[in-house]
Amino acid sequence: MKIFFNRNKLIKFIKSEKNLGFVPTMGSIHKGHVSLINKSISQCDKTIVSIFINKQQFNRKIDYKKYPRSIKKDISLLKKLKVDFLFIPSNSDIYPRGPNKKIIVSSLEKRLCGKSRPGHFKAVADVIERFILIINPKKIYLGEKDMQQLKILEHFVKKNYEKIKIVGCKTVREKNGIAYSSRNFLLSSKEKKVASNVYKLLISKKKYLIKKKTTLNKIKKNLLKLGVRKIDYIKLLDINSLIKPYGIIKKYKIFIAYYLRTTRLIDNI
Repeated sequence: MKIFFNRNKLIKFIKSEKNLGFVPTMGSIHKGHVSLINKSISQCDKTIVSIFINKQQFNRKIDYKKYPRSIKKDISLLKKLKVDFLFIPSNSDIYPRGPNKKIIVSSLEKRLCGKSRPGHFKAVADVIERFILIINPKKIYLGEKDMQQLKILEHFVKKNYEKIKIVGCKTVREKNGIAYSSRNFLLSSKEKKVASNVYKLLISKKKYLIKKKTTLNKIKKNLLKLGVRKIDYIKLLDINSLIKPYGIIKKYKIFIAYYLRTTRLIDNI
């Protein structure tokens, strides 16, 4: 695995690559990332992973500061996975002239996580565009756990870079049902148990919710009884109607964002 800390050296080295798979990460590599990387390795000639904690997409400084970092462990794991290239850029490499305040994304950015995190999805699209201009990948691999982000980026890339394909990959879960996430490293064992119970409750109630035999309010009350500190949102949505052109077949998911102590978790089930 070749590691690059400088964008110009990377650009020179990969300019002749025609079938490059790209997995963007903020580090703290877990099994969810591993599944994206393995899919890229199986579908592309070469695979590049980035590690960059994008300060622009954090709404609170404290969240950026406490975001888990484990660079040595990440490098060791990526070598074992036989990743071809690893890009660890500096902030000035990605934002030589600051963020793009005029970036336009789908109106889906105003719903779900967008309500409590204004500007978040624009910042995510901005950083992905910057990586696209440096790496020029054929495919970008993203997880379905961040479904709203996936849909927004699919729309953004299709509109602006039609030769690049976004590949959505299924959510990978721990044995207890929790979706793998870098934020899980911040949870105590007691909080992990609560998160597991949240998943189990939502799985058991989903069909009743679709058939209108229970309500989101009832589920909300049960979640708070389990030990959830605060619920940002809980919604039942048809994922095929989130972004135009709408899909015909209804495919329902429960979208949730909630807090365990100060850690915010999201999922879609």
